[in-house]
Amino acid sequence: MSLAKEFQEFAVKGNMIDMAVGIIIGGAFGKIVNSLVADVIMPPIGMLLGQVDVKDLALTMKEATVDAAGADVAAVTLNYGMFIQNVVDFLIVAFAIFMMVKVINRLRRKQEAEETAT
Repeated sequence: MSLAKEFQEFAVKGNMIDMAVGIIIGGAFGKIVNSLVADVIMPPIGMLLGQVDVKDLALTMKEATVDAAGADVAAVTLNYGMFIQNVVDFLIVAFAIFMMVKVINRLRRKQEAEETAT
């Protein structure tokens, strides 16, 4: 079977459309989760830590300096606050996807049981 023929079968079956819809929904879902984490979850955590924004937590490894030519040399920082933010984002997305897959599998098993019964 030629590559063009295989691609045509793939596209006609709807797999490509399903994938496109999934990517679009996933992008929108990612924005919602980022907003949930950044705007709802992290501010109270920041208050508990005495900071306003967890993303700004950093360990300064080397202070900013000015070199001999008068140019500013940026500080070297370890931005662990941003890492914490990304971990929380990931955990929420992973949990939400896990719950969706769990519901889909339950519905699929129920449908298979009904088909087997009939």
